[in-house]
This record gives sequence, C-alpha cells and structure tokens, in this order.
Amino acid sequence: MAGTSTAPAIEASGLIKLFGKNRAVDGLDLRVPAGTVYGVLGPNGAGKTTTVRMLATLTRPNGGQATVFGQDVVREADAVRSRVSLTGQYASVDEDLTGQENLVLLARLLGHRKSAARARADELLEAFGLTEAAGRQVKNYSGGMRRRLDIGASILNTPDLLFLDEPTTGLDPRSRNQVWDIVRTIVAHGTTVLLTTQYLDEADRLADRIAVIDHGRVIAEGTPGELKSSVGAGTVHLRLRDPDQRAKARHVLTSMLGAAVHPESDPTTLVARITVAGDDAATEQAARVLGELAVAGITVDNFSVGQPSLDEVFLALTDRTTGTQEVAA
Repeated sequence: MAGTSTAPAIEASGLIKLFGKNRAVDGLDLRVPAGTVYGVLGPNGAGKTTTVRMLATLTRPNGGQATVFGQDVVREADAVRSRVSLTGQYASVDEDLTGQENLVLLARLLGHRKSAARARADELLEAFGLTEAAGRQVKNYSGGMRRRLDIGASILNTPDLLFLDEPTTGLDPRSRNQVWDIVRTIVAHGTTVLLTTQYLDEADRLADRIAVIDHGRVIAEGTPGELKSSVGAGTVHLRLRDPDQRAKARHVLTSMLGAAVHPESDPTTLVARITVAGDDAATEQAARVLGELAVAGITVDNFSVGQPSLDEVFLALTDRTTGTQEVAA
C-alpha cells in the first residue's frame, strides 16, 4: 500500500494547538512529499511532538487543517490511522515480554493469524539484528535494542507514513547509526517518514527536506543544502594561540562580518557566519578578516572557511524568528 498515492503525504495549513493560554503550535504550515524522509527540526518546546500528535490523529487541532494522503485528520481520522504508524520518544514495548513475544502479540492484535504473526516477528527480528536476543525479556535489552524493537513494532503492517518522534534520543553513536540504517531501508521500500529531532546531524544525514520550527511555527524550510545557503556563503572557523585574546577577536569578527559570533567550548576557538553571497565575495571577506586580526595583534594558529553546518543554520535562524524564511527549491 505504501507509496500508492500521488497526493502529498502530509499537507497542513495554519495548524493551531492550544493548551490553556499556551499556543504550542501557532499557525503551522507543512507540505511533505510522499516517499521521502522529511525532517522537523527544533528545540525542546518548539511544538514538534504536538504537531506529530495532531497529524497522527491523537489530538485534535484548535484551528487550521491537515490531510494525510488527501484525507482529513479530523473528519477522516479512521482512514488516516489505517495508513500511518507512530514511534514516540520512548520505547512502548512490554519489558516483561521477550522481543519475539512483543512482536507476535502486536501482530495478532493487528489481525495476523498465529503462524503469520510468528513469521512476521521473526522477519523483523532478523532485519533489525535482534534474532539472538529474541528470547530475552526486553527489560534486559540495551537502549538501542529497545528502540530497534519499537520501530519494528511500528511496521508490523507496513505503513504509508511513519512518524518517528525523536527516535534516537539518549542512544549511543553506534545505536544511532543502526536506527538511521533502518530508516533508510524503510523509505527504500516506499514508506514516507516524518522525523522529528533535536539532532542537527541526524536531520542532515537522513532528511530530503527539513522544516525548522520554533515557537510553534515553521521559520525555514528546504533541503539541507538550501538551508545552509540561506544563512550566508560560509562560516569562518578560527583557533587563537592565546585564549586571552578571544574577546578581542570576537569584537573584530563582529565588526567585520556584522553577524553573531559563537564561542566554542574550546577557549581558543570562534565561529562566525559570512553574510555576503558568492564564493569569491566570501573568500575576499574572509581575507579581510584575517588581515584585520593581524593588525589588531591577534595571533591565529588556524583559520578556515567552510559551508555552514546545520547547527550554525539553526542558531542563525532562531536569532531572527520574525517570520517564515522560505527557501526556494
């Protein structure tokens, strides 16, 4: 069934969700192409999980409208539920059951016959590298194993749309990579994935397009490359010989570049955006900065110019949340 519709996987316009006087989601617009990984990026409290809950029909919006494959999430909620699956931030499997028992039980609840439920459970346990742990109680699984089992439970019946709400929170790098591989495999088989995350590298590695949200609104949208280009031609990274000169160097960078300068955890390092457009102009501006630092008597041990990271994009965008930044496709 996955991938059979030509309609966008998700189309939302002016979504609003209120909790008392708090607008958790405040006029959010979203369009998710089918057959892609679409990243929703934002800090804690930005409205990511609330948006997912509305799109998955778990909570009703107070305003606006949204469709999933053309079906309204309020008026046609049952039809939407038949096409989607959701994996939340925390594993929802039963810790007292084994991995295999969890999947067989859920498959039976979804209508599979006993033999088919066992076969589907075994198939997913093998695909997610859990065959050897199939007979162990889930309470003895690692965090990464629980997360893989939870995602497996979400696709016992292959959904057209899978919501992954911060699926790698708290996982070690190896487990995160395993989850990323699972996401790529799911999409390769035709399922659309909406991925919410706080991890910018995760969005960069997985998402075809990204919506950056803050205070319940989309403040920028585009491919990772488009978002990086939208905040300037590049980023200056410099390492000072003397950490006591960092404040002075920061003043020079701020004056020359007219952009925020972000001190790193290393007391000798500074990062700043180049705001001019074009590679040649960026190189020329960087050269002027280096010259001005030398005139100021600041010794620089390492100086480089590179494309902004998504971390730098997010910092730049959330510094100017005066309205939605549309990035041309």
